[in-house]
Amino acid sequence: MENTYTAVTDAVGGSLALSALVSTLPLLAFFIMLLGFKARAHVAGLASLLVALLVAVFGFGMPWDLAGMSAFRGGIYGLFPIVWVILMAIWFYQVTVLSGRFEDLRRTFDFIGGGDLRIQAILIAFCFGGLLEALAGFGAPVAITATMILALGVKPLKAATTVLIANTAPVAFGAVAIPITTAGEVGGKDATVIAAIVGHQAPFIAFFVPFILLWILDGVKGLKDAWMHAAVIGASFAIAQWWAATYFVYQLTDVIACIVSIAAAVVFLRFVKPRGVEGVRERYGITAPLEVEHLPGHRIWMALMPYLVVVIIFGVANLYTPLVNWLKTTVVKFDMPLLSERLLKADGTAVDTVYKWAWLGNPGTYLLISGILVALLYSIFNENGKYKLSMGDAFKEIGAVAYKMRWSAATIALVLALAFVMNYSGQTVAIGEYVASLGVAYAFLAPALGWVGTAVTGSDTSANALFSKLQVTAAEHLQEGGMTGAHPELMLAANTTGGVVGKMISPQSLAIAATSVNMEGKESEIFKAVLGWSFILLLAVCALVFLQTTVLSGLLVEPYLTGH
Repeated sequence: MENTYTAVTDAVGGSLALSALVSTLPLLAFFIMLLGFKARAHVAGLASLLVALLVAVFGFGMPWDLAGMSAFRGGIYGLFPIVWVILMAIWFYQVTVLSGRFEDLRRTFDFIGGGDLRIQAILIAFCFGGLLEALAGFGAPVAITATMILALGVKPLKAATTVLIANTAPVAFGAVAIPITTAGEVGGKDATVIAAIVGHQAPFIAFFVPFILLWILDGVKGLKDAWMHAAVIGASFAIAQWWAATYFVYQLTDVIACIVSIAAAVVFLRFVKPRGVEGVRERYGITAPLEVEHLPGHRIWMALMPYLVVVIIFGVANLYTPLVNWLKTTVVKFDMPLLSERLLKADGTAVDTVYKWAWLGNPGTYLLISGILVALLYSIFNENGKYKLSMGDAFKEIGAVAYKMRWSAATIALVLALAFVMNYSGQTVAIGEYVASLGVAYAFLAPALGWVGTAVTGSDTSANALFSKLQVTAAEHLQEGGMTGAHPELMLAANTTGGVVGKMISPQSLAIAATSVNMEGKESEIFKAVLGWSFILLLAVCALVFLQTTVLSGLLVEPYLTGH
C-alpha cells in the first residue's frame, strides 16, 4: 500500500502552540500580500497557497503528492460549483440589462418611493441591492445601486456609505447562498442547518439597517419623518429572511426577503405617506420639480418577471420530491487520485475525499435554466423591438461575463485550494484546538474570524473557506470542555454572519463604491464613514452568538440540529 498520512496537531516540535503558530503563516501571507504589498487577490491567494504547501510538507510531514492533490481537490471545488454559481448569477443579471428592462425596474422604484428621496434610496440600496446580492453578489450590488442613488441627488460620500451598509444584511445568502454552501462543504456539516441558524442571526441586523440608512441620509429629521416606513421595510425583510432560511429553500432566502419587503413597502406607502418629502429635497439642494413617472403595469410586470421565474425554478427543484430524488441520481462522483484511502483519520478510517459534482441539481444550473427562460420570454415579448433581446446575444454574454471575472475565478479557486491543504494537512485543526483553549471568550469572539476574513478577502465565501474547519474544531473542543451549546453548526453560522458585517470595510468593496460615486483615491474617507458601523454591528453579532451558545441555545439553535 502507498504511504498514508494522518494529521496530528502537535506536528511541529511536539507542541500544539508552536504548530498552531506555524499554521497561521499561510493566512498571514495572504493578509500581508493583500494589505501590505497591495497585491491583487489572486496573487495573494497563490502566495498563501505556496506557503501552506511548504508548511504542510516541511512542518506537518505531509507527503508532497498528497499536499499537491489536496490543493487540486480544493481548486476543483472552487471552480465547480462556486465559480459556476457566481458566473451564472452575474449572467442572469446581465440578461435583464441587455433586454433593456432593467431601466424600467429602476423607474419602478422611483414610483414606489413616491418621490421621497430617503425611501427611494432605502428601496434601491437595501431591497433591490439585496436582490442583486442574492443573484449576483460579487460587488455588483454596490456598483449598481451606488450609481442609482447618486442619480437621485444623494452626495457621493453618503451614497457610498448607504450602499455599503445596506449590503450587509443579504451577504450571508448572497449568490444563492454560496457562502453557506461553502461553510457546509468545508466544515463537513449540513448546509440547511447552518442556513437555519444564520436565519436566526442575520434578521436581527436586517431589521435595524433601514434605520441606520435613514440616519445617514437625513439624520434625526429622517428618523422622525420616516421611522415607520423603515420599520415596515426592515421587519418584513427580517421576518421573510428568517422564514425562508428556516422553512423554505435557503438558496432563495434573500430573493424571498427582498420581494416581501418591497411588497410591504408598496402596500404601506399607499396608506401612510412619509413626511417632509419636499424638506429633504431642499436640504439636498434639489430644485427640479418633483416628477414621478407612472409606468404601465405590463412594463412593471416584465421588469419583475425574472425574479419570479427564479423563485419558481428553485422552488420546484428543491420542493417537488420526485424531481429532487431524480436530480440526486445525476450527481457525478469520483475518487481523487493519490488522495483516496491515503488520508486517514486518527482512528485509522479514511477521510472522505470523493469529489461530487451535481452538474444538474445545483444553483448555477438552475440560474442557467432561469436565464434561458427569461431571455426567451424577453425575445418573444419585445414590444415591437423596443426591448429586443436575441437568444444569441444572451448566450454570447456568458463568455463576456466569464472573461470579466477570470481573475476573480482564479482567486476563488486558489483560496479553496489553500483551505483544503490547510484542512487535510492538519493546520486548520491545530489552530482550532489552540484557540478553543480560550473557552467562553472564544464563543463570544467566533464571529470576529468571519469579520476579519471577509474584510480582507472581500468575500464571505472566501472567509468561510478559510475558517470553517477551524470553527468546527474549536466548537468540538469547547463541547468536550463542557460548553455544550457551542455547536459546530452554530460556529459556522457565526463565521458567516460575522463576515456579513465585515464586507463594508473590505478594500474591494471600498474601491467599487469609490469608483461608482466618482471618489477614486478617496477610499479612506468612505472607510472612516463605515468603520464605526461595522464595529457596532460586529459587537451585536458577537453578543447574539454568545447568547445562542448559552441561554438561547435551546430556543434558537438546538431545534434545527435535528430537523426543522
